[in-house]
Amino acid sequence: MLKDRSKLTTEQRNPRSRDIDRRTTLQIVDIINAEDRKVPAAVARERKAIARAADLIVERLRRGGRLFYVGAGTSGRLGVLDASECPPTFGTPPSLVQGIIAGGRRALVRAIEGAEDYPEIGAAAVDRKGLKPRDAVVGIAACGMTPFVWGAIGRARRVGAATVFVTCAPEVKDSINVDVVINPDVGPEVVTGSTRMKAGTATKLVLNTLTTTAMIQLGKVYGNLMVDLKATNEKLVDRAERIVAELTGLSRARAGALLKKAHGDLKPAVVMHFRKVGFAEAERILRDAGASLRRAIKDGA
Repeated sequence: MLKDRSKLTTEQRNPRSRDIDRRTTLQIVDIINAEDRKVPAAVARERKAIARAADLIVERLRRGGRLFYVGAGTSGRLGVLDASECPPTFGTPPSLVQGIIAGGRRALVRAIEGAEDYPEIGAAAVDRKGLKPRDAVVGIAACGMTPFVWGAIGRARRVGAATVFVTCAPEVKDSINVDVVINPDVGPEVVTGSTRMKAGTATKLVLNTLTTTAMIQLGKVYGNLMVDLKATNEKLVDRAERIVAELTGLSRARAGALLKKAHGDLKPAVVMHFRKVGFAEAERILRDAGASLRRAIKDGA
């Protein structure tokens, strides 16, 4: 593993922003925007690696495993963010996708200096989760060298869990021993070493793609609708009613009434409509269909 961080792309000076402190406000904005436009292309170049990682995650989740994101600083916060969005979007239990950040909860809102420097702490963090071979661990480190992340990845490999690594430093790619490496090379940052910028944006896109792709493959999306959401607040009730109305052809009022009969659970509500059954039977049909709404309603649509 490369030890001299000065050689990393993430630590190099960007020639296009060398005199950015002498530019006008609009020019600064334009420079940042021009650099940001490079991010989607860098992520697209990693599409095959992202797909391999998503398939690996789906395989583990289907076996009853969990997905863990592990990172420090911005990388850790992005992992926690993506994990925390899965329950409201896809109706998953909070334990299914979890974010682990060096320094713990306090590190979400303030820098915890030195928390990332010890691999044994990263290993202990996944140990506390009771890591199993059926789980998947995604290490996130813009520079690819964070000891906390490497400790967690090392423990995951020893346990037999699936391992993925997301880094924006091409210099370390070949030395990372995991199942899949995802390496969007976004180039040097506008502010040297500030990986909260392009590297952070690229990482956010990758994590969004991993979980969204996995959840689609697991049947939590019908068409492009989030059919596994639970109507637990006003916004989600409104969205659930609109989805039920669209899928069934019912009025909003009747869709709302159907949702109430289904205890706010969207998938059973749709199955109840098409299969002309009660809530308990709708849940059984869904279980038999492997939680796929498309399969569950095929005989009644």
